[in-house]
Amino acid sequence: MQKLFIKVAVSALLLSPMTAEAQAASDSIKPTQKKYQAKAPQTQPFGAKAFDRSKKTTLRWLGMAGFLINSRGTTFMVDPLLEGFDMPMLIDFPILAKNVPHLDAVFVTHADNDHFSVPTIVGMSKVTDVYHSTVYVDSLMKNLNLKSVGHDIGDVFKVKNITVKLTPADHAYQNAYPGMSKRWFKNEDACGFWFDTPDGSIWATGDSRLIPEHLTMKAPDAILFDFSDSEWHFTFEGAVKIANAYPNALLLLCHWGSVDSPDFSPFNGDPKKLYDVVTNPERIKVLAPGEPIVLKRFKK
Repeated sequence: MQKLFIKVAVSALLLSPMTAEAQAASDSIKPTQKKYQAKAPQTQPFGAKAFDRSKKTTLRWLGMAGFLINSRGTTFMVDPLLEGFDMPMLIDFPILAKNVPHLDAVFVTHADNDHFSVPTIVGMSKVTDVYHSTVYVDSLMKNLNLKSVGHDIGDVFKVKNITVKLTPADHAYQNAYPGMSKRWFKNEDACGFWFDTPDGSIWATGDSRLIPEHLTMKAPDAILFDFSDSEWHFTFEGAVKIANAYPNALLLLCHWGSVDSPDFSPFNGDPKKLYDVVTNPERIKVLAPGEPIVLKRFKK
């Protein structure tokens, strides 16, 4: 039996365990006949200095779909997974949860355990001021006694000098596979996040199928860019549409090169396939886990 590429966090809380039949039924876990898998560059570990105050906004890919963002001393993570994943890894994590000195916030886009990593989230709870997610994921966080806040799609709020907005997603794949979950999932259970910083805007898309709203947003300065070819993500063609809808946005590649999973499309994207189909391909950034990149506004 092929192993499901994700486990919903609710099942980790013993609310809705997945069955083998549900795993076998999922199109997302069918082998793709792919033997080669692109691997991320060698990890660049970082420590407490990455959390210091500065005069710029710096992003670091954590591997998987996670990022650390330090915007002039406001520090936050998006979908961090730094330990305890249940599949073999191709990378070393650039920092461990126990070594994180402080976070003003953690943002979680949805309940899958490659985004809502319970070991990571709980491991950082003593140094994290607040967790933000959807109303559903907030309910899971509160079961873990975390300092969390749930939001509706479209909600806008502040974290110090950062303005945050929840963007829509379509990732309720559980409903398509009977037996995967006892719960009926709603699209608003998952989200993306839009961050307006003093140095530019960042769009963390989260996992989602492509929907019209994704192509008609204001232009971001950077996209945390998922280019996997899963039907419950953008698909490769859909990801290219997003990239070319915002032809000046920095594309910070994620959701690739981290997990030893050549048969699973959500994890095995290859950056080499992007350069011939993306407008202004010089904006494609293949970061090593932990490698810093400074956010800059594109010239309009």
